[in-house]
Amino acid sequence: MSKFVILATWEDVPHLTREAKDDLWKSLPPFQRDARSKGIPQLGAGAIYPVPESDLLVAPFAIPAHWPRGYGMDVGWNNTAAVWGAIDRETDTLYLCHEYKRGQAEPAIHTASIKAVGDWQPGFIDPASRGRSQRDGSQLLNDYKQLGLHLTLADNGVESGLYGVWNRMSTGRLKVFRSMQQWLAEFRLYRRDERGRVVKDNDHLMDCTRYLESRLSRMLVKPPVRQGVQYEKPVSAWS
Repeated sequence: MSKFVILATWEDVPHLTREAKDDLWKSLPPFQRDARSKGIPQLGAGAIYPVPESDLLVAPFAIPAHWPRGYGMDVGWNNTAAVWGAIDRETDTLYLCHEYKRGQAEPAIHTASIKAVGDWQPGFIDPASRGRSQRDGSQLLNDYKQLGLHLTLADNGVESGLYGVWNRMSTGRLKVFRSMQQWLAEFRLYRRDERGRVVKDNDHLMDCTRYLESRLSRMLVKPPVRQGVQYEKPVSAWS
Protein backbone atom coordinates (compact mmCIF):
# COMPACT_ATOMS: atom_id res chain seq x y z
CA MET A 1 0.00 0.00 0.00
CA SER A 2 1.38 3.39 -0.97
CA LYS A 3 1.75 6.02 1.70
CA PHE A 4 1.75 9.76 1.14
CA VAL A 5 2.81 12.56 3.45
CA ILE A 6 1.31 15.99 2.88
CA LEU A 7 3.07 18.95 4.45
CA ALA A 8 0.85 21.97 5.05
CA THR A 9 1.60 25.30 6.66
CA TRP A 10 -0.77 27.44 8.69
CA GLU A 11 -0.99 29.71 5.65
CA ASP A 12 -3.03 26.83 4.17
CA VAL A 13 -5.57 27.05 7.00
CA PRO A 14 -8.09 29.74 5.97
CA HIS A 15 -9.92 29.95 9.30
CA LEU A 16 -6.81 31.19 11.17
CA THR A 17 -6.76 34.97 11.39
CA ARG A 18 -3.54 36.99 11.39
CA GLU A 19 -4.08 37.73 15.07
CA ALA A 20 -4.46 34.01 15.83
CA LYS A 21 -1.30 33.23 13.87
CA ASP A 22 0.63 35.90 15.78
CA ASP A 23 -0.60 34.47 19.08
CA LEU A 24 0.40 30.95 18.02
CA TRP A 25 3.85 32.18 16.94
CA LYS A 26 4.48 33.76 20.33
CA SER A 27 3.35 30.64 22.16
CA LEU A 28 5.66 28.27 20.28
CA PRO A 29 9.21 27.47 21.41
CA PRO A 30 11.74 28.77 18.85
CA PHE A 31 12.69 25.29 17.62
CA GLN A 32 9.08 24.53 16.63
CA ARG A 33 8.27 27.73 14.75
CA ASP A 34 9.50 26.73 11.30
CA ALA A 35 7.90 23.30 11.57
CA ARG A 36 4.49 24.63 12.64
CA SER A 37 4.31 27.72 10.43
CA LYS A 38 6.11 26.55 7.27
CA GLY A 39 6.00 22.75 7.37
CA ILE A 40 9.82 22.49 7.58
CA PRO A 41 10.80 19.25 9.36
CA GLN A 42 12.30 19.89 12.80
CA LEU A 43 13.14 17.55 15.65
CA GLY A 44 11.83 19.53 18.58
CA ALA A 45 13.20 18.97 22.06
CA GLY A 46 15.88 16.53 20.84
CA ALA A 47 17.46 19.08 18.54
CA ILE A 48 20.99 20.09 19.51
CA TYR A 49 20.51 23.58 18.07
CA PRO A 50 16.86 24.51 18.81
CA VAL A 51 16.95 27.58 16.59
CA PRO A 52 14.56 28.21 13.68
CA GLU A 53 16.52 27.93 10.46
CA SER A 54 14.79 31.10 9.28
CA ASP A 55 16.84 32.94 11.92
CA LEU A 56 20.06 31.65 10.35
CA LEU A 57 19.52 31.84 6.60
CA VAL A 58 20.70 34.71 4.40
CA ALA A 59 20.92 35.14 0.65
CA PRO A 60 24.43 34.51 -0.74
CA PHE A 61 26.51 37.64 -1.24
CA ALA A 62 30.04 38.56 -2.21
CA ILE A 63 32.31 38.27 0.83
CA PRO A 64 34.19 41.54 1.49
CA ALA A 65 37.90 41.19 0.83
CA HIS A 66 38.86 42.28 4.35
CA TRP A 67 36.87 39.55 6.11
CA PRO A 68 39.00 36.66 7.44
CA ARG A 69 38.10 33.25 6.02
CA GLY A 70 38.77 29.59 6.67
CA TYR A 71 37.13 26.18 6.81
CA GLY A 72 36.49 23.28 9.14
CA MET A 73 37.22 19.79 7.81
CA ASP A 74 36.14 16.29 8.78
CA VAL A 75 37.84 13.33 7.08
CA GLY A 76 37.10 9.67 6.54
CA TRP A 77 36.57 7.08 3.83
CA ASN A 78 32.77 7.06 4.00
CA ASN A 79 32.53 10.85 4.05
CA THR A 80 34.94 13.74 3.87
CA ALA A 81 33.41 17.16 4.41
CA ALA A 82 34.31 20.83 4.75
CA VAL A 83 32.45 24.00 5.70
CA TRP A 84 33.85 27.40 4.75
CA GLY A 85 33.16 30.54 6.71
CA ALA A 86 34.00 34.23 6.83
CA ILE A 87 33.73 36.51 9.83
CA ASP A 88 32.62 40.11 9.97
CA ARG A 89 34.84 41.45 12.75
CA GLU A 90 32.73 44.59 13.20
CA THR A 91 29.68 42.59 14.28
CA ASP A 92 31.48 39.39 15.32
CA THR A 93 29.19 37.46 12.96
CA LEU A 94 30.30 34.22 11.34
CA TYR A 95 28.85 33.52 7.88
CA LEU A 96 28.88 29.93 6.60
CA CYS A 97 29.25 30.31 2.86
CA HIS A 98 30.25 27.09 1.13
CA GLU A 99 30.10 23.35 1.72
CA TYR A 100 31.72 20.17 0.43
CA LYS A 101 30.77 16.58 1.15
CA ARG A 102 31.81 13.44 -0.69
CA GLY A 103 32.34 9.81 0.22
CA GLN A 104 34.72 7.07 -0.89
CA ALA A 105 37.31 9.14 -2.72
CA GLU A 106 41.06 9.51 -2.37
CA PRO A 107 42.61 12.52 -0.56
CA ALA A 108 43.82 13.96 -3.88
CA ILE A 109 40.23 14.22 -5.13
CA HIS A 110 39.01 15.95 -1.98
CA THR A 111 42.04 18.25 -2.03
CA ALA A 112 41.33 19.42 -5.57
CA SER A 113 37.78 20.42 -4.63
CA ILE A 114 38.91 22.19 -1.46
CA LYS A 115 41.68 24.10 -3.23
CA ALA A 116 39.23 25.26 -5.88
CA VAL A 117 37.43 27.37 -3.26
CA GLY A 118 40.68 29.14 -2.39
CA ASP A 119 43.94 27.30 -1.77
CA TRP A 120 45.25 30.08 0.49
CA GLN A 121 42.57 29.52 3.10
CA PRO A 122 43.46 27.84 6.41
CA GLY A 123 41.64 24.67 7.41
CA PHE A 124 40.90 23.34 10.88
CA ILE A 125 40.70 19.58 10.96
CA ASP A 126 39.46 16.90 13.34
CA PRO A 127 42.38 16.01 15.66
CA ALA A 128 41.55 12.32 15.18
CA SER A 129 42.90 12.63 11.64
CA ARG A 130 46.41 12.31 13.05
CA GLY A 131 45.88 8.60 13.58
CA ARG A 132 43.09 7.77 11.13
CA SER A 133 43.54 5.89 7.91
CA GLN A 134 41.32 5.42 4.92
CA ARG A 135 42.60 2.15 3.54
CA ASP A 136 46.37 1.94 3.59
CA GLY A 137 47.20 2.95 7.20
CA SER A 138 48.60 6.36 6.34
CA GLN A 139 47.88 9.34 8.55
CA LEU A 140 45.35 11.54 6.83
CA LEU A 141 46.55 14.79 8.33
CA ASN A 142 49.99 14.31 6.81
CA ASP A 143 48.49 13.17 3.51
CA TYR A 144 46.46 16.35 3.16
CA LYS A 145 49.32 18.60 4.21
CA GLN A 146 51.59 17.00 1.62
CA LEU A 147 48.91 17.65 -0.99
CA GLY A 148 49.09 21.36 -0.18
CA LEU A 149 46.28 22.09 2.27
CA HIS A 150 47.09 24.56 5.05
CA LEU A 151 45.74 22.60 8.00
CA THR A 152 45.95 22.93 11.77
CA LEU A 153 44.16 20.92 14.41
CA ALA A 154 40.76 22.06 15.62
CA ASP A 155 39.59 21.91 19.20
CA ASN A 156 37.59 18.69 19.47
CA GLY A 157 35.95 19.41 22.83
CA VAL A 158 32.48 18.29 21.82
CA GLU A 159 30.27 19.97 24.43
CA SER A 160 32.30 23.19 24.53
CA GLY A 161 32.22 23.27 20.73
CA LEU A 162 28.48 22.72 20.60
CA TYR A 163 27.99 25.51 23.11
CA GLY A 164 30.14 27.88 21.05
CA VAL A 165 28.06 27.27 17.92
CA TRP A 166 24.78 27.41 19.85
CA ASN A 167 25.77 30.68 21.52
CA ARG A 168 26.43 32.28 18.13
CA MET A 169 23.17 30.99 16.70
CA SER A 170 21.06 32.11 19.64
CA THR A 171 22.59 35.61 19.64
CA GLY A 172 22.29 36.16 15.89
CA ARG A 173 26.04 35.92 15.25
CA LEU A 174 25.98 32.89 12.96
CA LYS A 175 24.40 33.09 9.53
CA VAL A 176 24.17 30.49 6.77
CA PHE A 177 23.93 30.97 3.01
CA ARG A 178 20.67 29.56 1.66
CA SER A 179 22.69 27.68 -0.95
CA MET A 180 24.06 25.28 1.69
CA GLN A 181 21.41 22.61 1.26
CA GLN A 182 23.48 19.68 2.54
CA TRP A 183 24.31 21.66 5.68
CA LEU A 184 20.61 22.38 6.21
CA ALA A 185 19.71 18.72 5.76
CA GLU A 186 22.13 17.77 8.55
CA PHE A 187 21.05 20.68 10.76
CA ARG A 188 17.42 19.55 10.65
CA LEU A 189 18.32 16.08 11.93
CA TYR A 190 21.15 16.95 14.32
CA ARG A 191 19.97 15.67 17.69
CA ARG A 192 20.62 13.94 20.98
CA ASP A 193 19.22 10.55 21.88
CA GLU A 194 17.11 9.84 24.97
CA ARG A 195 20.29 9.58 27.06
CA GLY A 196 21.50 12.99 25.97
CA ARG A 197 24.22 11.70 23.66
CA VAL A 198 24.89 13.26 20.27
CA VAL A 199 23.55 10.96 17.55
CA LYS A 200 26.57 10.27 15.33
CA ASP A 201 24.78 9.86 12.04
CA ASN A 202 24.98 12.15 9.01
CA ASP A 203 26.68 14.90 11.03
CA HIS A 204 29.91 15.57 9.13
CA LEU A 205 29.07 19.16 8.17
CA MET A 206 27.90 19.81 11.73
CA ASP A 207 31.29 18.62 12.99
CA CYS A 208 33.02 20.86 10.44
CA THR A 209 31.04 23.83 11.73
CA ARG A 210 32.16 23.09 15.27
CA TYR A 211 35.80 22.80 14.18
CA LEU A 212 35.61 26.10 12.32
CA GLU A 213 33.99 27.95 15.22
CA SER A 214 36.75 26.73 17.55
CA ARG A 215 39.48 28.44 15.52
CA LEU A 216 38.02 31.76 14.39
CA SER A 217 41.06 33.69 15.60
CA ARG A 218 43.23 31.78 13.09
CA MET A 219 41.20 32.65 10.01
CA LEU A 220 43.02 34.75 7.42
CA VAL A 221 42.28 37.63 5.09
CA LYS A 222 42.77 36.83 1.41
CA PRO A 223 46.30 37.87 0.38
CA PRO A 224 46.73 40.30 -2.52
CA VAL A 225 47.23 38.74 -5.94
CA ARG A 226 50.83 39.01 -6.99
CA GLN A 227 51.75 39.63 -10.59
CA GLY A 228 51.55 36.36 -12.47
CA VAL A 229 50.14 34.45 -9.49
CA GLN A 230 46.50 33.39 -9.20
CA TYR A 231 45.72 32.56 -5.57
CA GLU A 232 42.09 31.63 -5.94
CA LYS A 233 39.84 30.08 -8.54
CA PRO A 234 36.79 32.34 -8.83
CA VAL A 235 33.71 31.12 -7.00
CA SER A 236 30.59 33.31 -7.30
CA ALA A 237 29.82 33.49 -3.57
CA TRP A 238 33.42 34.38 -2.74
CA SER A 239 34.29 36.89 -5.42
